[in-house]
Amino acid sequence: MSRLAILGASGHGKVLADCAALCGWHDIVFFDDAWPTLSSNRHWSILGGTSELLGSLTQFNGVVVAIGNNFIRQQKLGQLAAAGAPLVKLIHPGAFVSNYAEVGEASVILARAVVNVDARIGVGVIVNTGSIIEHDCQVGGAAHVSPGASIAGGARVGCRAWVGVGAAIKQLVSIGQDAIVGAGAVVLSDVRDGVTVIGVPARPMEGHLK
Repeated sequence: MSRLAILGASGHGKVLADCAALCGWHDIVFFDDAWPTLSSNRHWSILGGTSELLGSLTQFNGVVVAIGNNFIRQQKLGQLAAAGAPLVKLIHPGAFVSNYAEVGEASVILARAVVNVDARIGVGVIVNTGSIIEHDCQVGGAAHVSPGASIAGGARVGCRAWVGVGAAIKQLVSIGQDAIVGAGAVVLSDVRDGVTVIGVPARPMEGHLK
């Protein structure tokens, strides 16, 4: 580990930079499309935007995308992968990831998160602070499991789905791709693609009934 580029100088980006330092990355810099208006992310320098990063990939041992929007994160990862970027995963030393779990490239597992045996995490996923992915769960590419969310055994979360802060998903339930589970929601039954659910128990928001 040596030089890491982070695309996306957000608050989430700062969390990833801090995580990367704890993982042993020594030289951490940012790229953000708000550059040059934005020149630093508090403790770290911003060297350019996406085009500058694409033009300097050989200078980095690793690249990670710190963009919370699932669609944009997936798009940027596609650009970087096509350009041959050395995409890496970040796993916080304070997280627990089973030796029998699978974590896809460019995914991040943050502090106090748990990824249990035979769970499968796709490419470009955010498993945020203190969240729990139980045994045999599947989390699709570019999904985001927010801080404190819990996903019980055998549940499935689709690509680009967003599981809100403190939400709970019952075992064996499926969350469709592009679906949103609201903060604190308790999901007891399947959620279809693109639907937003809220509440306890979770129900589709008005306008999302299908």
